[in-house]
Amino acid sequence: MSEPRWLSDEEQKVWRDFSAATRMLQAHLEGQLQHEAGMPHTYYEVLVALSEAPGRRLRMSELADARKASRSRLSHAVARLEANGWVRRESCPTDKRGSWAVLTAEGFAALEEAAPGHVEAVRESLFDPLTPEQVEALGEISAAVLARLSPKCAAAEAELALREESGDLRDTPELAEAD
Repeated sequence: MSEPRWLSDEEQKVWRDFSAATRMLQAHLEGQLQHEAGMPHTYYEVLVALSEAPGRRLRMSELADARKASRSRLSHAVARLEANGWVRRESCPTDKRGSWAVLTAEGFAALEEAAPGHVEAVRESLFDPLTPEQVEALGEISAAVLARLSPKCAAAEAELALREESGDLRDTPELAEAD
């Protein structure tokens, strides 16, 4: 077994600062949306994805892929959005197992109401403290990390989808607790 590649003192500091900053940013944005719009960030992201889709509709599987969410977790979120009248499900005429998530007029209105405050919170907490050069660097860094993780995540998502289809999710304790 090879020796672990330990982080240098500088890498350790950067890692800890990055980890704390991303947790704080997510918590801040979650709190802003909950306080001002009465919705969790997850719901906002689903509404955004649907608002940007042709006809404001996506197959549930496409919506799960776009949100990097398991199909069961997305189904729970869409059920809550349906209860709010913001999304409706429609059967897929070409695939009896598939269904569409469709953004309703009420859902689009909720998104329009929530978006200005959310965008301001993102701007204020993430972009305003940075110089244009730092924003560019952040974009490059984010793209590099995504490029490294995307193939691994795609493989994990494919495995999860197979397990969901077979009903074999309960073997994973963290997923069993989340449902």
